[in-house]
Amino acid sequence: MDVNQLYEMLKKVQEPKGYHFNADKDMTMPLLESLLTNKERFGYMACPCRLANGDYEADKDIICPCVYREEDVKEYGACYCALYVSKEFNEGSVEKQVVPERRPPEKILF
Repeated sequence: MDVNQLYEMLKKVQEPKGYHFNADKDMTMPLLESLLTNKERFGYMACPCRLANGDYEADKDIICPCVYREEDVKEYGACYCALYVSKEFNEGSVEKQVVPERRPPEKILF
């Protein structure tokens, strides 16, 4: 699967749920490419904006779309990576701001 196929496949699944890809394709496509890299590396699409452990059980919360996406998009209009955003975010009616990390510190690799 290439990045364009992944984009189209996920778009069909996620948009009916109210999650859109960031309209900035210069950012979106490299994030999707990183998801494919993580799929090759770990066997699952770990979040491209966080360090994955390589252990499925330990990384389960950050497999894209991560468990934090819903709250992030609801509160900030974008997920932590800003890969998934609300329609309003893409339309410019939501103030763009940095989305804080919701992942518990004990799960973050340093």
